[in-house]
Amino acid sequence: MNIKPFFATLALTVAFTAPAFAQDMKTKSDDEKTKTKADGMMTKTKMADDGKMKVKGKSDKGDKMKAKTKPRKDDKKADMKGDMGMGAGVMVGGAMMTPDKDIVDNAVGSADHTTLVAAVKAAGLVETLKSAGPFTVFAPSNSAFDKLPAGTVNSLVTPEMKPTLTKILTYHVVPGSVTAANLTDGQVLTTVQGETLTVIKNSNGVMIKDAKGGMATVTIADVISKNGVTHVIDTVLMPAQ
Repeated sequence: MNIKPFFATLALTVAFTAPAFAQDMKTKSDDEKTKTKADGMMTKTKMADDGKMKVKGKSDKGDKMKAKTKPRKDDKKADMKGDMGMGAGVMVGGAMMTPDKDIVDNAVGSADHTTLVAAVKAAGLVETLKSAGPFTVFAPSNSAFDKLPAGTVNSLVTPEMKPTLTKILTYHVVPGSVTAANLTDGQVLTTVQGETLTVIKNSNGVMIKDAKGGMATVTIADVISKNGVTHVIDTVLMPAQ
């Protein structure tokens, strides 16, 4: 089996998981090397004949990352290893999310999660989500919050709405570190808020159903932090009360 196309695709997936990068992306490639410039990050990918792959990146600000992959024994999966701080990461909202940072510090770097970060600060949950945990966070993107009725977000971050905001945000947090591989169809997750979420998993991906029947799709899975894992979702989840 020719595994080079598989790992080349995997490399680009790791480097550019979020759709936002397409706006400023330039790509140059040949049979073994791919060079891509997107949102101030230059990424170079090199594929060897034995299936091993090297990825190097450098931002306009001078931040660097590098990662390596090699085929497992079954030649169908890759064992990801990297070196950026304490390990390899995932690109989210124009920034590299890395395992050496906590959930909050990673989220702060994402241009796609400025609304969520502001809401976490308004609810006074920063220290909680920076603690040892571990936590699993279903993190709505800015566009997810934009789906709410006009004025909802501005209302929620006011001091008098803090209890309601806290309830909504903690409804997106599950105790423990639950990766995508551990999510199963029909699985019920009890949130920190106390109510439950239901997992819907099929060939199309993973969706999360809230207490009111709302559905959120996981757009980026397994963003690993030192105190848990984050899954980016496209819709804000709402508790029953």
